Amino acid sequence: MVKTATRSVELEPIDRLEEKLKLLVGMVERMKSEQARAAEENQRLSRELESMRARLAASEMLAGELSSLKQERDVIRTRVTDMLEQLEALSL
Repeated sequence: MVKTATRSVELEPIDRLEEKLKLLVGMVERMKSEQARAAEENQRLSRELESMRARLAASEMLAGELSSLKQERDVIRTRVTDMLEQLEALSL
């Protein structure tokens, strides 16, 4: 009887250690899973960022082109106005 009681007392620390190890293994597995999800999210966000940068570059190029077209329109408007004034002067 004494041997049985002694054995169970000696096994308690080992059982606690086993439980702690199981909890630790579970925690490590969760952390690996979370790290994998974070890496996937990081890749997705990187792709999205590159897409947004490309769209921004295209938008900036279009804005420059629009500005150039507006300047050209103003030049043409001025020239047409000058030609109309010259035509009016000839008619008088």
